[in-house]
Amino acid sequence: MQILNPSRWYLHPVFIFACSIFALATFLVITVNWYMEITSALEVIILKFHIDPTSIFPSKTGMTLLILSALIAVVLMGILLAFIYYQKTLNLFRLQHNFIYNFTHELKTPVTSLRIYLETFIRYPLEPADIKKYSENMLEDINRLTENINSILNLARIESQNFGSEVTRQSLVFLIKDFCEKNASLFRGMDIEIESQSQNEMVYPVNLFLFEMLLMNIISNAIKYNESDAPKLIIRFKSHIQKVTIEFIDNGIGVDKKEAKKIFRKFYQADREQKNDVSGSGLGLYLVSSIALIHGWRASVQSGGKGKGATFTITIPRASFANVREKNIWKRLKKSVSWS
Repeated sequence: MQILNPSRWYLHPVFIFACSIFALATFLVITVNWYMEITSALEVIILKFHIDPTSIFPSKTGMTLLILSALIAVVLMGILLAFIYYQKTLNLFRLQHNFIYNFTHELKTPVTSLRIYLETFIRYPLEPADIKKYSENMLEDINRLTENINSILNLARIESQNFGSEVTRQSLVFLIKDFCEKNASLFRGMDIEIESQSQNEMVYPVNLFLFEMLLMNIISNAIKYNESDAPKLIIRFKSHIQKVTIEFIDNGIGVDKKEAKKIFRKFYQADREQKNDVSGSGLGLYLVSSIALIHGWRASVQSGGKGKGATFTITIPRASFANVREKNIWKRLKKSVSWS
């Protein structure tokens, strides 16, 4: 985004907005003051010459002034709403601009790395140990590319409501255990424990494709932003009176308190320092929040601060277990969602 020329500060939207509000407010104040002064002068004339007040002050004068004041207030409100919308649009444009820049970098870096490794294989004779080492590095780059591409594809599928998967009604505990077992190779190096404090099966209708996408993003996030020598993730089910929660507790780098509410925003990337300079697309946790919203759940995060790990919580209303049926979740899945 281009930065405005300092010599043309008077063209800045904020300055124009402030001037517009000031001009309208000043006009309203001057008009009311002018009306009061004229009214006072006319009252003096009426008393002095014993004139009938109705001939000087028509009955509709006060109503007219009131309507004009209301119209000006509506204009002021309209300008304010237009300015707020403009600011949100501008902020979204900045986020998209940063996303495009960062995502392009995320694609270019592994591609360049792969090219260097392949050129090395072609030009130089290598020992088997070196070949194995370079091949492992190439696989990491490929996984990095795949992750970023999948984030874009998943975002497109969610926003187009093309989920491509049936709703299943199974135990959430079973689904998470099965998912972790099927993807054990992707989560190697991370110690994952699943704890359930309830004897209930916690059966709930879910879109399996979306639910697995939610799990993949949360667990991948716990792995990516972790500097511990022994990365660990505890998936804990808790049963409450009116809700059930699924907590994903990691021992990673944590989340700053001021970023806790921003971290689920679209394209938002927290300023988190980690080894290997790993950055993301800013879509992972946004997808988590969106999928939770589609199912009628809520996603949140808590952390003691940087270096103290984070707890991502999925909150499921208790009433949903008894009242929500497959047709109801399909209504939510097919309902148009405003992605801000």
